[in-house]
Amino acid sequence: MLLSRHTRRRDFITLLPGAAAWPLAARAQQPAMPVIGFLNSRSPQDAAHLATAFQRGLYENGFVDGQNLTIDFRWADGQYERLPALAAELVRRPVKVIAATGGDPAALAAKAATSTIPIVFSTSDPVKLGLVASYSRPGGNATGINLLTTTMEPKRVGILHDLMPRASMIAVLVDPRFPTAGMQSSDIEEAAHTIGIQTEVFHASTDSEINSAFQSIAQRRLPALLVAGAPFFDTRRDNLIALAAQHQLPTIYQFREYAVDGGLISYGVSNTDAYRQVGAYVGRILKGAKPAELPVLQPTKFEFVINLKTARALGIKISGDLLSLADEVIE
Repeated sequence: MLLSRHTRRRDFITLLPGAAAWPLAARAQQPAMPVIGFLNSRSPQDAAHLATAFQRGLYENGFVDGQNLTIDFRWADGQYERLPALAAELVRRPVKVIAATGGDPAALAAKAATSTIPIVFSTSDPVKLGLVASYSRPGGNATGINLLTTTMEPKRVGILHDLMPRASMIAVLVDPRFPTAGMQSSDIEEAAHTIGIQTEVFHASTDSEINSAFQSIAQRRLPALLVAGAPFFDTRRDNLIALAAQHQLPTIYQFREYAVDGGLISYGVSNTDAYRQVGAYVGRILKGAKPAELPVLQPTKFEFVINLKTARALGIKISGDLLSLADEVIE
């Protein structure tokens, strides 16, 4: 009986010494995909679009999750105390690079966990936090982008004053667990004093404390609120917006997402662009760049967003001058 050409070839291969090991040997010769860690103070529910922006930065440098690298995501869900353990998990794996995003707590946890694995952060004032030696030459194993979280607070005070020029006092909501909370409160108070208004600071680091703060603000009849930047507040964005609407309280926030989701006004850096830049830096490090030689980036895109629908619901008339300054007006 004549054997088919395919059968004869198969039988011939099985007679060769070591032929059975060929597939395994071939697989062994394939380089393993690098694994990078994505450590974030926020939650995947509220920051999915930011993870996408991060991956866009990787793509711009030729890296795609699941194709030529693997991303190991670790989310703290606004619970900063979880970050050291999550960072330690990534170090033990180990990963090639850690993207420490979502603000100061993640960056500090990553830096405490390793002095050798490269870290790319998105944080505020990394020199004061001790993450880098300088902006131009970071030194060590960390670099990234400065989100200007604390330095933007005075600008938000000014915008809130332009919105509510007759208000002599504003409420401020601060997360006391946020590493730069004291600096935020001080900067806000100083900015308010400069323009002749007072502040009353409310601390909240749990859901119940947020609810209590809004009840106190309503009881005190404070006319406006500034929500200071903090990852925990970002994970509670929907609740903050709902409470501001419930208490008819004009409120300014840090990031565009707040205004898009129904908050009155937001002013800050473009968070999506910041995450894209973090991804781009991770890609450059995977290609051989050293974090010590990559300067800390300064934001180039800022977003001032006004939600007119929310303004109408609050019965607030926004001046033409303020509207003309907005980068985006949501009708």
